[in-house]
Amino acid sequence: MDAHLELRGLTKQHVDKAGGLQILDNIDLDIEKGEFVSLVGPSGCGKTTLLRIIAGLDSASSGKLRLEGRFLSGCDARVGLVFQEFALFPWRSLIANIDVGLEIQGVPKAQRRAAAMQYVRNFGLEGFERRYPKALSGGMKQRVAIARTLIANPQIVLMDEPFGSLDSQTRNTMQNFLLKIWAERKDTILFVTHNVDEAVYLSDRIAVLSPRPAKILKVFDVNLDRPRDRTSQEVNRIRREILELLEDSDALARQ
Repeated sequence: MDAHLELRGLTKQHVDKAGGLQILDNIDLDIEKGEFVSLVGPSGCGKTTLLRIIAGLDSASSGKLRLEGRFLSGCDARVGLVFQEFALFPWRSLIANIDVGLEIQGVPKAQRRAAAMQYVRNFGLEGFERRYPKALSGGMKQRVAIARTLIANPQIVLMDEPFGSLDSQTRNTMQNFLLKIWAERKDTILFVTHNVDEAVYLSDRIAVLSPRPAKILKVFDVNLDRPRDRTSQEVNRIRREILELLEDSDALARQ
């Protein structure tokens, strides 16, 4: 049976006046429906480029993408993307930011506002519906960004370091919030992070990428019950193995 999302031989080469630069090297990965999969790797290795290709914001030099057995190319409504920098519209209220995608789709205002209010309630944002992004905390802005993506019911949700700009306490809170929403909805999530602890806490599986040009070095299964103890022996074992693999690959790349 085909995986929900299939990446086959994805390669990316960037060519400009300075010459050629290979970013991705033959990436193969299968993600099953309802899985939470994280990508970790060194800074600049190509994690965000890979997400952008899946989202249709960039193109691969070669390789294929399939979602539910159908080829995926260009921007596709079946794919949702949550950015690190929130990317909220400062001139739109909280609720208007959440329902903007439905507005673009031509959904009548009463219908899209009713749908957005469900997310306002479920995401703990009641009382802030008419506030603008400048009046929201970082955690609230990220909840709005996630709600804006999920309200369109994409078949796969891409998340590019969504908690990277948050302080540690807010980050932990948002991790637990995301797991709660994921457990309720069973979305398929591909999550980019530099934080190995975060990846182990959140994920079903973790794909570790090499320094650029990125290859998948190893995929780790995280067969641990949730909620997880961040300091447990098993969590620390997986974390240590991933960090050692990253250190070894970085040392080889420098030789």
